[in-house]
Amino acid sequence: MFRLTALFFLVMFVIGTDTFLISPLIPTLQALFHIPTAYSGWMVGAYALGYALFALIAGPLSDGWNRKKVMFFGMVGFSVSTALCGFATGFWSMFLFRLLAGVSAAFAAPQVWASIPALIPAPRIAQVSGIVMAGLAASQAFGIPLGSLLASTHWSYPFFTIGACSLAVAAFISYALPDMKPNLDPAARTPIFSRYLPLLQSRIARRAFLAHFLFQCGFFAAFSFIGKWVTDRFHLSVDQAGYVMFFLGLGNIVGSLGGAYAVKTFNRFRTLAAGFLVAIVCFIALPHLPSVAAFEGVYFFIFVHMGIAFPLILGLLNALNPTIRGTISSLANSIMYAATTLGAWLAGLMYATFNGFAAVGLFAAVCFAGSLAAFVSSGLLTRRAGEKA
Repeated sequence: MFRLTALFFLVMFVIGTDTFLISPLIPTLQALFHIPTAYSGWMVGAYALGYALFALIAGPLSDGWNRKKVMFFGMVGFSVSTALCGFATGFWSMFLFRLLAGVSAAFAAPQVWASIPALIPAPRIAQVSGIVMAGLAASQAFGIPLGSLLASTHWSYPFFTIGACSLAVAAFISYALPDMKPNLDPAARTPIFSRYLPLLQSRIARRAFLAHFLFQCGFFAAFSFIGKWVTDRFHLSVDQAGYVMFFLGLGNIVGSLGGAYAVKTFNRFRTLAAGFLVAIVCFIALPHLPSVAAFEGVYFFIFVHMGIAFPLILGLLNALNPTIRGTISSLANSIMYAATTLGAWLAGLMYATFNGFAAVGLFAAVCFAGSLAAFVSSGLLTRRAGEKA
């Protein structure tokens, strides 16, 4: 079991690192490729767009395939497309390679969550899921700063490094993961998009997924331009921006590890509501802070909230209808990356139009307020356990 846990952790770590690597590199790539600020967010959004478009079909399709092969070829494609980013010669080649990396990740990453209940003994599923989720948090705390340090030597090195590491993980998949044959149950042959109908027809589900979208859109709009903002405001180098990301990633880890205790102590409604309200105040205050230390301190609390809220929200969504959890996970992932795409694009426009982070922070605060309102109005936070949406 240790071998499988380590494998799943590494898959999420390399994919998580690649997902947000562009953020601290935006100033460097913007200058290198002569990209206007208004369009620079698309270097983040291209990856998210590829993931969002294919996550809706990749999850249901893979139910009829051997999951080991899907994960393996997904990681190989992810490795190649990420390494190709290091050869990009301009905005459009970078956009294409990032898009392909997102498409590959949409096939590889969901297989991790689908494989855990199939391969891990039931009493250990929650523990293993927590460790795998920590792989994403660790990618922010360690992977992105390491990528920034490599980029201080040459901007292409992080992409080559992640591509090579991803290829090693693909080899690990081939060695450690057993074959998982497709489910031939006739119920599994239901048309792909028909599986989403119970969610579309549920008022609770519609509002819950709207809340999820607004939460992700606001967070990633602000996150995508952290590197750009600290570079412009505090004149940091790319490796110094990486250190900022490291500190913020620690906040995510703190939130991930302490989230269960917070929910147990304060209940899920109070935990989520208090975190959203604090984050709203933080987003509004961020552009007006006088120093890097103050910026890091305030954003640290936002990342703590993200570490607590993200798994809590996914748990609430998966509880909407336990009979279609795979479909819910695919939809949740697609919505998250669609929100990342839109948030990064809008943040670039706002940053360029209003010449700074103030409009981006206000946008994030409005999104968080709308997300909290949608969660409360959905009734999901007060719904009884086991009750279908």
